Order: sequence, then structure tokens, then C-alpha cells
Amino acid sequence: MQGVGSQRSVTQGRVSRHKMALLSWVGIYPTITLLLWLLLPTLLEHLPLPLVTLIVTGMVVPLMSYVVMPVLVRAFHRWLHKPALQPSAAKRD
Repeated sequence: MQGVGSQRSVTQGRVSRHKMALLSWVGIYPTITLLLWLLLPTLLEHLPLPLVTLIVTGMVVPLMSYVVMPVLVRAFHRWLHKPALQPSAAKRD
């Protein structure tokens, strides 16, 4: 039995893992860079690196999940869901 989510992905087509990995990197890099630029001078002076990493990743994960990735997925929707080119022989069979 297929769930509603699996039926939706079949009708819309699957998103390439390569495209999602690239889009994730496009979101993660500036998010981490901005947070480190804002927080690192203050935090690193007073806290050990593992604690700084815990704080930064604790901020990055929710930002990526609820803010950055939804914006990027909407912005790049057409690119993400663009069908892969199929060889002409495969289309005929």
C-alpha cells in the first residue's frame, strides 16, 4: 500500500540527490559563514570550540530546515523538477 507522500513524488518526479546536495550546500555555506562572522569573536574568546560548534549547529539546523531550504526549494523549483534527458531509444520501448 502506498502512502499519499509516495504517490505525490511519483506524479511530480523525483528530485536528483545531486541537485539537493548542491542546493543544501548553497544554503549551508552562507548561513554558517554569517553566524560564525557574527558570533565567533564573542563566543570563541569565552567558550571551548566544541561548545561553540554545538551553539552554531544548534542555530544552523533550524534555520536551514524552516527558513533557508524552503526559500531555496521554492526559488529553484523548476530546476529541481526538470526531467532528466532520456535517450530516444528508451522513449520508444
